[in-house]
Amino acid sequence: MKKTLSKFKNSAFRSFIRRHSKYAPILFFIGGFIFDTLTLGRIDRTYDLTVLCLHMTSLSITLYLYNLADDGKWKNTFLERYEEYLPLAIQFFFGGLSSAYVIYFSRSVSLSKTASFFIILVLLLIANEFLKKRISNKYLQFGVYYFISFTFFTFMIPVFLKELNTTIFLFSGAASLVCTLVLLIVIYGRSPSTRKEINLAKMIAIILAIYGVINLFYFLKLIPPVPMALDKGIVAHNIVLKNGKYEVSYEPEESFIFWRKHKLDYSYTPAQRVYIFSSIFAPTDLKKSIFHRWRRYNDESKEWVTVEDIGYDITGGRDGGFRGYTYKTNVMPGEWEVQVLTEEEQVLGVIGFHINFNTNQEPLRLKTLRF
Repeated sequence: MKKTLSKFKNSAFRSFIRRHSKYAPILFFIGGFIFDTLTLGRIDRTYDLTVLCLHMTSLSITLYLYNLADDGKWKNTFLERYEEYLPLAIQFFFGGLSSAYVIYFSRSVSLSKTASFFIILVLLLIANEFLKKRISNKYLQFGVYYFISFTFFTFMIPVFLKELNTTIFLFSGAASLVCTLVLLIVIYGRSPSTRKEINLAKMIAIILAIYGVINLFYFLKLIPPVPMALDKGIVAHNIVLKNGKYEVSYEPEESFIFWRKHKLDYSYTPAQRVYIFSSIFAPTDLKKSIFHRWRRYNDESKEWVTVEDIGYDITGGRDGGFRGYTYKTNVMPGEWEVQVLTEEEQVLGVIGFHINFNTNQEPLRLKTLRF
């Protein structure tokens, strides 16, 4: 009875997929995205680590099964009845992993130059919808797989080692390179159809090119230093530490500007302090030096000029992020920004604001939040 019921369910599911083959890919795409959006939170949570590791492992196994299916390797085995689902499974895991990276990277990206890498991830996430038509293209398969594998290791290894620096990044890239090449060579050796479709040297060259481009992005500081992320950045009039909480007083934005709490126009009275408060997420026990780079826009030279670098250390693990602030006095009016940077000068975020002199000396309407 149970076998009959199981066969009926499998037959019904197969029939549904075949009837809606045009829409099945986008359903799996949306399913992977929604699953990660609803379930993922902190990259250092056991649940998140388990989900990402299972996604990556399952993707690797599914790629292996899919590529050998063309050679009839699974004929007369229980896997034969599931062969038509393998492309959808690949797409689900591609979508699940890329959406997870978008979720984590979005916490690290402000409107700064690191947004370029974030945009690539978003495009990859959107393009996943269309991979079904070309998923049989093995160059595409392994190219996307390596990109996702690289990102996976750059998240995972710093979390496990509780350290983040250039050496760790290069080690993460090398680990992903080795894993991808091992999977590629195994499939190439066992699959005659794969040997017919791809030139191994060309495929390895493509993977090495992706490896080189990502490393170039890193050294040009176009990749945010995940798994760290700027959680909050506020230009404030006063900051006081009371009972382990920071009381941050700032000018609130107008109610119709719902996407931002604090004003970007700062009313400045000569000799007062201008504070920058930042809250940074970092995985548990990850220690890192952070600094604020205060910069002013020079209207004559049309360039940003660095005024001062002010640093402090952080230790990760707090849900609300590691909090800290810097301040300056005797500032000039005009456009300012504070870059929140790691010691390697990777950008966690940029806090921009405009300083205006408060010539009327009128009391300001301030709001105070505790962090």
